[in-house]
Amino acid sequence: MTSKSSVIYQLDGKPRLKEALPLGIQHILAMFVGNVTPLIIISGALNMNLADKTALVQCAMFVSGIATLIQCYKLGPFGARLPIVMGTSFGFLPVATAIGAKYGYEAVLGACLIGGLVEIILGNGMKKLRKFFPPVVSGTVVLAMGISLLPTGIKYFAGGVGAPDFGSPSNLFLGTVVLLTVLFFNQYTKGITSLASILIGLIVGYIIAIPMGKVDFSQLSTISMLSIPTPFKFGMEFHIDAIVAMVCMYLVSSVETVGHITAIAYDGVGREATDKEVSGGIMADGLGSMIAAMFSILPNTSFGQNVGLIALTKVINRNVIALGAIFLILAGIFPQLGAVISIMPSSVLGGASIMMFAMIAVSGIKLITSEPLNNRNSTIVALAIGMGVGLSFVPDALASMPESIQLIFGDSGLVLVALIAVVLNIVLPKEDKNIEESGNLETQIV
Repeated sequence: MTSKSSVIYQLDGKPRLKEALPLGIQHILAMFVGNVTPLIIISGALNMNLADKTALVQCAMFVSGIATLIQCYKLGPFGARLPIVMGTSFGFLPVATAIGAKYGYEAVLGACLIGGLVEIILGNGMKKLRKFFPPVVSGTVVLAMGISLLPTGIKYFAGGVGAPDFGSPSNLFLGTVVLLTVLFFNQYTKGITSLASILIGLIVGYIIAIPMGKVDFSQLSTISMLSIPTPFKFGMEFHIDAIVAMVCMYLVSSVETVGHITAIAYDGVGREATDKEVSGGIMADGLGSMIAAMFSILPNTSFGQNVGLIALTKVINRNVIALGAIFLILAGIFPQLGAVISIMPSSVLGGASIMMFAMIAVSGIKLITSEPLNNRNSTIVALAIGMGVGLSFVPDALASMPESIQLIFGDSGLVLVALIAVVLNIVLPKEDKNIEESGNLETQIV
């Protein structure tokens, strides 16, 4: 008979509220700052007033909750029915800022709406494309994803980009305390304290940060208690060049989503993701992004840190994630609820993020090695990671290329990683199984 405590490791289990609630909140804490930061950045870049900035942050929380519920439970063909946490994507920020500077924020939203529709169409045809994403390809993308996120985790750890005390001993101390707390509870305790190690680490770091003067509660007084998110607040405009640029970024987002779904299915459920899960997940990405555009925010996508959290805790239960999604919706309606989390110091989040991002990379390694790592597969992984991730670390290498090329291939490097891995998987000759088995046997004898 299945014990109650093991239900959280089942996709469709019904855990007790006292177990599910802290685990759901843990997921929201892990993604909260990343969810609202892109809107804070673009609203500042476009010189929006405080009321508009607050409205965008509020809508970001509200839409993320709705999009997450769609991924967890499906809405028609939309959704993977996997525990995928959705949030505002950082990846769209550079192109959105450029479009906003040229045409205004209305053009950003118009391009996002059309781009979401294109992603839905792409997801609908994903079954035919799935054969190009075997474990060696999808695993390489997941590995690259984890590696590319690590600098973000370190930047949070040091205090957040642009912070006046970036890299200060106090920030490094806070991040280290959180990291060690997570490590201790994850490895040296059992039950709920082990599963909620990220939550415990964030709470400990938050409490320590208060007497250090790193938490400013005075900001809460300027935020209203109750506010209903308003759609179409900024209107929309449509410009062909803005739409083309945004569609390119949606292709990047689709590649990331395939990697996230693959990692969650493999590391959480112990199997490859099905065609329906991949297709539904990408279509839900597109639908969530269209809803986001209607509520005047940047596109939504699956969040990598939550994939890492699942890899760390093995809690795959969709009802746990749904509780977190409900909290996001409430935070969108009661802004002060979310504000308490949004003032969390970046270094506190960084201490937890490093562990979660690294676990994504580990999930990629597991996927890659689920098949024999022969000479052919090793070559695919090596070239894809070498070129894709390598160029993302040295974006100036593409400085003489058109801006669109730099944007697509030089940012996170994931598009180039996926492109190289897919092409090599098609063109490189398959290794003879008999030769491969013979080689493995010789290795064992030696």
